[in-house]
Amino acid sequence: MRKYLILFAFFGVMFALASTAGAGLPWEQPLETVKRSITGPVAATISLLAIVACGAMLVWGGEFSNFLKTLVYTVLVVAIIIGAANVINIFSGGGVVF
Repeated sequence: MRKYLILFAFFGVMFALASTAGAGLPWEQPLETVKRSITGPVAATISLLAIVACGAMLVWGGEFSNFLKTLVYTVLVVAIIIGAANVINIFSGGGVVF
């Protein structure tokens, strides 16, 4: 029984080491492209404009229907999330190139 355990451990380690040498997963590149698109300068500008537009609608818009108010809040939250990703990228130093 002990021989089989040693043999299993030996081949288990060999297969584990061999499996880490492969390339990345097939969906990593498209997800990286989406991440770069969401956190780029165009997305930062659009999110800033959306925050200003939604803020102006909420301050000076008067009475809204529930659907329109929910739509404005949804756009505002999405814009803040995208803007927050850009702010974190600025403070983490990811975009700094010397």
